[in-house]
Amino acid sequence: MLNSPKAIEMSVFVVRAFIKMRETLANNKALALKLAELEKKLTERLNIHERAIVYVLGEIRKLMASEEPSPEPSKRKIGFEVKGKAAVYKVKR
Repeated sequence: MLNSPKAIEMSVFVVRAFIKMRETLANNKALALKLAELEKKLTERLNIHERAIVYVLGEIRKLMASEEPSPEPSKRKIGFEVKGKAAVYKVKR
């Protein structure tokens, strides 16, 4: 499948696109600076999210390590409970 004519054509297309991008960046310093600035902003955002994730995981660990036992759930009786006088049923024989 990877040796099909379409796959080869797409592979060549991708390589040419990266070559063109590299040439454009080499010729346009302002664009290269903008891309570097964008990468820095994205990296900073990632660090903020990573810190938030680490904080949440730390809080979960604290909850798991707490010595307080969790309260037992109340156990309900299974079945129906008749409140008041129960009905009397006769059995026919």
